[in-house]
Amino acid sequence: MTGAFLYPVLLHYPVEDKDGNEISAAVTNLDLHDLARIAITYETGDVWVVTPIPEQQQLVRDIVEYWTRGTGSRHNPDRKLALSKIRLAAYLEEVSQALCTDTSSPVFTVSTSARKAGSELSFESLRQLLKQRQGRYLLLFGTAHGISRRLRQQTDYQLEPIQAGGVYNHLPVRAAVAITVDRLLGR
Repeated sequence: MTGAFLYPVLLHYPVEDKDGNEISAAVTNLDLHDLARIAITYETGDVWVVTPIPEQQQLVRDIVEYWTRGTGSRHNPDRKLALSKIRLAAYLEEVSQALCTDTSSPVFTVSTSARKAGSELSFESLRQLLKQRQGRYLLLFGTAHGISRRLRQQTDYQLEPIQAGGVYNHLPVRAAVAITVDRLLGR
């Protein structure tokens, strides 16, 4: 990529439950490990985990601490390297603010969803945009049943859904991140 950088963002809020209500979802240990490994493999920017719940924030800190400075860091140096890419924020706005203070590059938001809205960017279009347009791109993934409709409407871009061809379309977020990042940054 020339001039652009991609930051995976795992949103636990604002996301939707199965009925479409806006909720906060729980942090999952495996998501943190797997997203960190995807980020280090594809050389993305840091992985941001967004949750406003103090107990969930502490869980993220405890997991990262264990693998980057605790017993886990001595047993598995590769995991230490990967988990060092995890950053924590209570709200998405904090992520944008943190990146804005780092550089003068603009920050853009790109939402993902399993649901088609009709005006999404294709993977190829976003891949080309990343090559041509300077900036930092927050690639938003929602837990539970996905990013809230309210937030999706506020993002700069909406990425087309991953379509496997079957009727069922509710991938684990770890798989969706891996597929998406590979389509955007892979060879």
